[in-house]
Amino acid sequence: MAQFFEIHPENPQQRLLKQAAALLQKGAILAVPTDSSYALVCHLDDKQAVDRLRRIRQVDEKHHLTLLCSDLSALSNYALVDNKQYRLLKLATPGPYTFILEATKEVPRRVSHPSRKTIGLRVPERKGLQMLIDLHGAPLLATTLIAPGETEPLNDAHEIRARYEQQIDAIIDAGGCPSEPTTVIDLTPMGKGEDPVVLRQGRGSLSAIGL
Repeated sequence: MAQFFEIHPENPQQRLLKQAAALLQKGAILAVPTDSSYALVCHLDDKQAVDRLRRIRQVDEKHHLTLLCSDLSALSNYALVDNKQYRLLKLATPGPYTFILEATKEVPRRVSHPSRKTIGLRVPERKGLQMLIDLHGAPLLATTLIAPGETEPLNDAHEIRARYEQQIDAIIDAGGCPSEPTTVIDLTPMGKGEDPVVLRQGRGSLSAIGL
């Protein structure tokens, strides 16, 4: 039975988020609200948790998982970033963007793309999620919470509880999420002097970051 944490969206209760962070350290899978929709998250370095997360979402190793980082300095530990890429990232973070970058050796091979050795990275601006990442002390591995066979992500904590409380360990309810997904941009071509590639136009504005 999943635990249910009701968190204030503007003034998140640290006591409750500490409890949620402690669960992550024990290998838990949590459903958390982000800038775009709910996501499933777990500890990056916990192989059993990562495998379980993939099973719940019914995705294989070719599906890009995303690292939720607290800031750009944390992001640069897990991705190879040159000066041009960094300038674009600085414009876009925190915010509703996911970036595909070349993974560093800090990223376990089991969570990066098996053929491209890339990883999705994101710096969310939602306050409760930022606090959870900080309390956890490391980036969280995440995937958008889309039920198998469906195309739209889940955005209501009570619906998630009804559908997933036997499969996951906790749900953080901090109110509704926007229904629009993040904008996904592949920055790896920039390392070869080419333009970044927009893989999905979502909530993040392209003009705001000069694209």
